[in-house]
Amino acid sequence: MPLLKLAFKSLWNRRFTALLTLFSIALSVTLLLGVERLRTEARSSFANTISGTDLIVGARSGPIPLLLYSVFRIGDATNNISWQSYQDIIKNRHVAWSIPLSLGDSHKGFRVLGTTPAYFQHYRYGHKQSLVFRQGVPFAGVYDAVLGAEVEAKLHYRLGQKIILAHGAGEVSLFKHSNKPFTVVGILARTGTPVDRTVHVSLKGIEAIHIDWHGGNRPLPGMSMSASAALKQDLTPKTITAFLLGLKSRISAFSVQRYINNYSQEPLLAILPGVALQQLWDMMGIAEKALMAISLLVVLVGLTGMATVILTSLNERRREMAILRSVGARPLQVFLLIMGEAVSLTVLGTILGLVLLYALLWLGQPFIATQFGLFINIDWPSNYEYALLGILFVASLLVSFIPAYRAYRYSLSDGMTIRI
Repeated sequence: MPLLKLAFKSLWNRRFTALLTLFSIALSVTLLLGVERLRTEARSSFANTISGTDLIVGARSGPIPLLLYSVFRIGDATNNISWQSYQDIIKNRHVAWSIPLSLGDSHKGFRVLGTTPAYFQHYRYGHKQSLVFRQGVPFAGVYDAVLGAEVEAKLHYRLGQKIILAHGAGEVSLFKHSNKPFTVVGILARTGTPVDRTVHVSLKGIEAIHIDWHGGNRPLPGMSMSASAALKQDLTPKTITAFLLGLKSRISAFSVQRYINNYSQEPLLAILPGVALQQLWDMMGIAEKALMAISLLVVLVGLTGMATVILTSLNERRREMAILRSVGARPLQVFLLIMGEAVSLTVLGTILGLVLLYALLWLGQPFIATQFGLFINIDWPSNYEYALLGILFVASLLVSFIPAYRAYRYSLSDGMTIRI
């Protein structure tokens, strides 16, 4: 304890340099744990984007593209699925429920998803959590719309408001379905998934806004059909983009997948969501490892800076060491004094880094959730994070060994000698 007290007094005597070193270590700890927390929560959020769905079916392409456009609303399908094929497949005796998905339109940069009320009944995310309505109800009419939480938060829409859908998935569209407005009837609670960034409408609504389109071309001027006239038409979809399947038994997943992949009427692909999600995450593993490597390098720089500060101050402190030796301090005690200073800086820097980390998480949690759909839990450090802090502590001991050993080697006569 006397040595530790002496170490604190020595640091206080050089408080400006010590504070800079302390702040450097605190920033290193904040970055290290912050990156780890973001990585963990991002992976958890990523893996929990969809759950409870046994198969995702789309046109034959690849597992990753199918997962991206059907679940993450990124990219477009290579082809559509005929409504007849969809009806045929869902009659399979192993199928418990299905959710058809129709993509291709947007609203002010947000993707529009055409589906059925089964979407709100069977879609699950996280740990098989159901979709919850914060306001309103599911769509019932052809021109009803349900907004994801982020759509409502960014565009400040309210129930009963009219919105216009645009053709295509880009931020800017050259054609809007202005003559067929939709009414907001529901707003979903936040999920932290792509659901938050989606406008949900009925399949009949998607069919209605394209009823007067032919061969993918918009109607000629004066030839467009009004909203009321479209309601009198047969609005049964001709094609859909993809669909989700829930099976009566998960054991039958592989047999149903094989049946769909060998479907003779048109080329289709069925994927297991969990497997595809893992493949996609593995593709992004390089970026994950790069972030961790950068944070570790920052920690190394912080510890190196601490060692450098102690080393550069040793020559100025030779007289101090000599006085300590003259009053009876042993070389080992001088060694432990320098080690104590380094450990004190590391412990205080770690505590300050944790305080800074939790302050940033508390302040930034709403922004991260709103802008990136990622909810970061503010809880105690995990066992892995404690292990990282333990490694940091051991690394500080190793780094401080060099200046401590040099101080140990200083002799009384060397400290009292004035060099010219």
